[in-house]
Amino acid sequence: MSSNNMVSENLNKIKLSLPKGVTLVAVSKTKPVSTIMEAYDAGQRVFGENKIQEMVEKHEQLPKDIEWHMIGHVQSNKIKYMAPFVSLIHGVEKFKVLKEVNKQASKHNRSINCLLQIKIAEEDSKFGMSVNEAKAILKSDELKKLKHVNVTGVMGMATFTDDKKQIENEFKTLKSSFDELKELESTNHDLRVLSMGMSGDYELAISCGSNMVRIGSSIFGERNY
Repeated sequence: MSSNNMVSENLNKIKLSLPKGVTLVAVSKTKPVSTIMEAYDAGQRVFGENKIQEMVEKHEQLPKDIEWHMIGHVQSNKIKYMAPFVSLIHGVEKFKVLKEVNKQASKHNRSINCLLQIKIAEEDSKFGMSVNEAKAILKSDELKKLKHVNVTGVMGMATFTDDKKQIENEFKTLKSSFDELKELESTNHDLRVLSMGMSGDYELAISCGSNMVRIGSSIFGERNY
């Protein structure tokens, strides 16, 4: 089977398995433009990258109706490169990142959607803030001043483990945090997106309430580093 058919078959299979209202982010990091085009031709429009520079290069070469999501760790000094076009930034783990996004978005007269990354995994390597830190940001007067940022939800990554029960507990924790944060009233946040779940655990994530999943290898095959 040509890779072309493989990508579109994998995509269609996954899309059929997703409940209504769940957004599929095709994780295209490390994949060449030609492979992304195969997914595009099969109808996929939302792609996730984890390196800003790589995403900028792909954005320049690919159709302009693609929604680019930044799913990796965000370096503040590189935000300016993606500010003209990025649709959603998944991993905001500090208020100062929101400030920089706001500053760069204002130069392009845009408002950029952001997700707060909540730490749910036990591993130290996973980035993120606590629920209380997220609450403090959402309730702060400082956030209200950022006219070019919309906090539209939260994101979290489960521990890398085979223990399904632990992963499920972490997802449920994030869902209840999401529900709690949604109750807070404010001007520039409207929490609708709960981004959790990847190739290995997205079905479990959806059953726990996720409405955005990040899937790479199940679409494109294993990654070559």
